[in-house]
Amino acid sequence: MKTLLLLLLLPALTVADGLPNKTITPGLLNPNVTVYNMKQTICVPNYTDTIRPPASYTNKLKIKQIEQYGYADKDPKNYEEDHLIPLSLGGHPSDPKNLWPEPRLISNGAAKKDVFENWAHRAVCSGKVDLPTIQNYFANDWLAGYNRYIR
Repeated sequence: MKTLLLLLLLPALTVADGLPNKTITPGLLNPNVTVYNMKQTICVPNYTDTIRPPASYTNKLKIKQIEQYGYADKDPKNYEEDHLIPLSLGGHPSDPKNLWPEPRLISNGAAKKDVFENWAHRAVCSGKVDLPTIQNYFANDWLAGYNRYIR
């Protein structure tokens, strides 16, 4: 009972800041992507299309995780089932540890993270920023990365 209560309280602390509950969604890397093969994987146009899980999988997971997160708003349309470490930056495609129902309707939500993701992908593939540094920002605090590089 204490564990359930804790899971219901923690998400309320993370919804406003746009970060996932690290107990549920710690982030996970794709073992098939490395700094040594990124030019043949993540930096290839449309690479993510080849590894993205089907919507049938992510939609079911989103509903389950909305409950896990204890969100008061249960409408799946208000969330993007997002990869914490983006596919375009070597995030694991299907493990729930790298997916979470990211709120769309908050200032630090999905739209803002997408801006950072797109910038980070271009920066990594052009050699401006190294892959592990960017992956670390996404795994630990994508908002800190956004504030450092975008703001």
